[in-house]
Amino acid sequence: MKILALDLAKNKSVSLMNDTETGEVEYETIRSTPADVERLLQQRRPDRVVLEIGASAGWVHDLAVSMVIAVQVANPNGEAWRWTNVKAKSDRKDVDKMMCLSLSNQLPLVHMPSPQVRQRRALIAYLRNIIDRRTAIKNQIHAILDRQGLSCASGKKTWNQENLKRLAALSKPLGDSEELELWRGQLALELTALDQIEEQVLTVERKLNAIGKKDPNTQLLRTIPGVGARLSEALVAVIDDPHRFRSGKQVSSYVGMVPRLYESGQVSRNGHITRAGNAMLRGLLVEVSWLALRWNPYLAEMYKRIRGSSKSRSKVAIVAVARHLLVIAWAMLRKNQPWREPKVPAMADSCAPRQTP
Repeated sequence: MKILALDLAKNKSVSLMNDTETGEVEYETIRSTPADVERLLQQRRPDRVVLEIGASAGWVHDLAVSMVIAVQVANPNGEAWRWTNVKAKSDRKDVDKMMCLSLSNQLPLVHMPSPQVRQRRALIAYLRNIIDRRTAIKNQIHAILDRQGLSCASGKKTWNQENLKRLAALSKPLGDSEELELWRGQLALELTALDQIEEQVLTVERKLNAIGKKDPNTQLLRTIPGVGARLSEALVAVIDDPHRFRSGKQVSSYVGMVPRLYESGQVSRNGHITRAGNAMLRGLLVEVSWLALRWNPYLAEMYKRIRGSSKSRSKVAIVAVARHLLVIAWAMLRKNQPWREPKVPAMADSCAPRQTP
């Protein structure tokens, strides 16, 4: 069997070819371009290609699949992949480790979605990115006003049309600003940037809404009270094929919403959630769970039951609700069934910390 391990980098990549029958091993450095990777695959004709997940993994995966080559995409977050306390790390050591783990069937793998799903994931992530940039611009406007001792409306009122007109009246082109009023020029630039990024947000949201309207899975998840377009499309894109998970615990672990476990002797303790997997989806699940408490009686009742009378358990309760929302969405996608009000489980929630002496 011929196995080709690839350590992909931005400009140059290192490959390791291993013929398990002859024992022949050969390293090669190539440019990280589709043409050079295709040439390498055509020359080597491996039975399996092993690579690490990253920005270039998608097109390399698709190229190998088009040439009918088996592909393993490694998850570098796996425990077997960690380089902690290693004094020397190099590209050759990376491909060596990939090869050893692949040969011993211990390579932690990731699911590689279709090109269409990857494009949708990228657009969803891009929306979150420009929303973060919009928040940074708004914070900068607040800072400019604070430095001048000017008051500003709080909350959403800051950015309504009336208040934006007031801010525009305070601004002045930077080229026309005197030295004691340079802040007016800064304000003008930030307001222009805010207008531009608002248009970008609307453009991306329109495209995602158009995709979601044609996607039956996205529409299916929108039957959950309190769940809107942004969370439903993110759930569909990240979960992708719901049948690849055998249980709700697996999908929760995939998104990093299961507690860390510590066992030693007679001690068994749950800690904070692992936070592995897609951080954007975790954030959306928690954010929407807070809002859904107003619109979804089932989730609201679950939150009250887990939180009890202790305010300190609010975060534990909302994370548990977010995890249940994730599992419900996965089950709906798996069974292709719309929302039906489930019963609140009577057992204690597994996200709550516990200690066994």
